[in-house]
Amino acid sequence: MGEKGINVAIVEDESPAAEFLKRTLLQQDVLPIKEIIVLESVDSAVQYFINHETDLIFLDIHLADGSSLEILEQVEIKAPIIFTTAYDTYTLEAFKLFTIDYLLKPFDERDLHEALLKLKNMSIRLSSDQIASISKELKGGQKYQQQFLVKHGYDLKTLKIEDVAYFYGSGKHLFIYTFNRESYLYDDTIRGVITKVDPKRFFRINRNYAVNIHAIKRVEILANTKLQVELVPSPPDNSNVSVTKTEIRAFKQWMNK
Repeated sequence: MGEKGINVAIVEDESPAAEFLKRTLLQQDVLPIKEIIVLESVDSAVQYFINHETDLIFLDIHLADGSSLEILEQVEIKAPIIFTTAYDTYTLEAFKLFTIDYLLKPFDERDLHEALLKLKNMSIRLSSDQIASISKELKGGQKYQQQFLVKHGYDLKTLKIEDVAYFYGSGKHLFIYTFNRESYLYDDTIRGVITKVDPKRFFRINRNYAVNIHAIKRVEILANTKLQVELVPSPPDNSNVSVTKTEIRAFKQWMNK
């Protein structure tokens, strides 16, 4: 990395997500940025990395024309990688072992800041064996959590995944809300729990909510292109729940499956 700034490649096929990441990178003060290029497909990324070197790569796991791991299988990447993903729950812990970090969409300035600090303080590169290991994990899939042990008064109670309407994060606390309108404090975070549940069933619509598809009663398109979600049961404080702007496209795709 040069003293005058680093060259960053963003491999992302969702324009709002790419623009948010680019804008946030230019505004942060952890690492100086010299140039940012956005690549929207496996093919364009392969061609670029064959002919150019970069200092840091943000790599979305799924692209419209295939898996981004195909890029790593075709081109030797020497730059550190930060994976980004929306609702996939692939073996993210493996990514943390082999890369700087992963960013679970929707991420914000604080998440990016923490990832850049890691980059500043360490040097990590993917070897061919590690790429093969990650690919194997991805293709092998993952078993999702089916029940949650919660405290109920002086007792412990098990909640089945099909009874969970949504997870809600408030400050340092995570709550599980059931379809029976019960709520329980659970020892985890939104970012952590979304990696353990089936992505076909749950989607992290914003920083505070990961919702069961069956808990969505109505989705309203607002004038400013935001999506507002009506949940069943309603949040205890009856607050409005919106989809983060950068995740609207992925949310629609999830709802359409």
